Amino acid sequence: MSKKYEQLAKEIVQQLGGKENITDAYHCQTRLRFKVADESKLNKEKLEDLDGVTKYIHNAGVHQVVIGTHVKDVFEEVEKFVDVQTSNDSNLNEKKGPVATVIDFVAGTFQPVIPALSGAGMVKAVLALLIVFKVITPDSQTYYMLNLFADGVFFFLPMILAFTVAQKLRCNPILAASVAAMMMHPNWGALVTAGEPVNFFGFIPFTLATYTGSVIPILIVIFFQSYVEKFLHRVIPKSVELVFVPMLTFLIMGTLAFSVFGPIGSILGGYLASFFTFLSIHASWVPAVLIGGLLPVMVMFGLHNGVAPLGVMQMAELGYDSIFGPGALVSNIAQATAAAVVAFRTKNKKVKQVAISGAITAYMGITEPALYGVNLPKKYPLIAAMIGGASGGLYAGLTNTHRFATGSSGLPAVLLYIGDDTMRFFWNIIIALIISAVVSAILTYVLSFKYEKEEIEGVSEIKPVILEDTRLVSPIPGKVMPLSQVQDEAFASEALGKGFAVDPSEGEVFAPFDGKVVAVFPTKHAIGLVSDTGVELLIHVGLNTVELNGQYFDTFVEAEQKVTKGQLLLTFDSKKIEAAGYPIQVPVVVTNTPQYSSIEILKQGTVNKDEEVLVIKV
Repeated sequence: MSKKYEQLAKEIVQQLGGKENITDAYHCQTRLRFKVADESKLNKEKLEDLDGVTKYIHNAGVHQVVIGTHVKDVFEEVEKFVDVQTSNDSNLNEKKGPVATVIDFVAGTFQPVIPALSGAGMVKAVLALLIVFKVITPDSQTYYMLNLFADGVFFFLPMILAFTVAQKLRCNPILAASVAAMMMHPNWGALVTAGEPVNFFGFIPFTLATYTGSVIPILIVIFFQSYVEKFLHRVIPKSVELVFVPMLTFLIMGTLAFSVFGPIGSILGGYLASFFTFLSIHASWVPAVLIGGLLPVMVMFGLHNGVAPLGVMQMAELGYDSIFGPGALVSNIAQATAAAVVAFRTKNKKVKQVAISGAITAYMGITEPALYGVNLPKKYPLIAAMIGGASGGLYAGLTNTHRFATGSSGLPAVLLYIGDDTMRFFWNIIIALIISAVVSAILTYVLSFKYEKEEIEGVSEIKPVILEDTRLVSPIPGKVMPLSQVQDEAFASEALGKGFAVDPSEGEVFAPFDGKVVAVFPTKHAIGLVSDTGVELLIHVGLNTVELNGQYFDTFVEAEQKVTKGQLLLTFDSKKIEAAGYPIQVPVVVTNTPQYSSIEILKQGTVNKDEEVLVIKV
């Protein structure tokens, strides 16, 4: 295993509050996902500044760190620094809203199945190509077997979903898959084909319904099975539960599956199929336009995880997907094109590099690097991509374009639109993609003349700072002392730079010069400044006060803000801070000390906020 990402993984864990603060860790295609015990220990700013991290997102209680397509390699290193096994029980009582709960359940159920569905979908695409180019014929044994390779996943989809639902609901996945196997048993299929009424014990009617390839019935069955199984574990003695829990689970759930929950799911599935059919006939443009235009926003808020399974359900019911697939594909190509235009237009080398790599991965179906690295920060390419995606989605919807298998939503996915012995859907999705790309490219290019020009002009206005001799006033009234008297080794040893400390008489900190705010710590206890003459200054209120997490502090400025001498920066309650057990000394440190020939204290003892206390010479 490569250790290329070991340091990055270590720093990510550190900025999330350390190993002890992380209660769960996993990953998807582009993001590391964490759950933490104490959110106040996170440092979002430093996390996003890490080289290798594209974006930090907090959504539905999950802290997402966007990495890119190599996220699996990074996660392998993250696992060395966290104990991901300790979290299984710690998040059971986590409170979420109803929408977040539904999305979390649907995503947790369907995401593990996506690789199998994608693989089967691409086999279907290969099979379609072999037929189109007359390499094989539909009546050949090769066709028969390749079709079997692809259809196996969809035929046994209830068993696969039963396993993932059970994992999500924390019941036994093997028992869940076994109950699904009952519903798919060929003997039950024979009874359904025969069409004769089935009465269990002569009085419990079993509704004749086919469950192979279905989705809704098994979701309902396993949802209730999780409660039955947990109840049995509570009431059956531990000494015999290994035998009686599985037996009673099979008897109870087998009966309920065929008599109640399976038929209910089958009816709901029928209504869902009717709804999909209605959409495809009367409003085929709606899903493709909405997904094509709004998918980036859905991705940002995690809503796509709740919408994408609708395409799987439609495919299970009707054999094709027009709900999610076409819109997702045109949206991704629109985002990729917008990022590519930014790469062409921007003069910023780092942005150009991120845009090029992001565009390439987006064309392959992974949009997070382009979205979070380029389009979202710049905004105008995101707007252009959303309009372009909606435009392509409109064409795809009006032509009732749909895919015949599930797979990634990148350029290779166009093969999934070959089916029904026609190339019509294939050519329509190609046209839809061209529309999305052209509209996105034109809009991004036109908007770039305004926004990229502003960026270039803004950069050209930045002038290098020429260091000058500076006489520094105290930013806070009180008693001035040398750093050597500070009760903290890092400050006292001048390891962070030369300066002085103040035993404050008031709870207000003022700007000691004209300049700019470089950083305002999230815990509000410290501020970094840089003067117009080049002095880089750290004002740190109290010792170890970072542990107060901002309590007793208020800030009045933010990073990158211009400040003038005497301007109020922050206030603090010294009495409460001392009562909490923290020394209230205020170190004032010149952090770029090595750039100066000498830094000397002019005055010690009691001073006002506007008295000169330090002379800095170049």
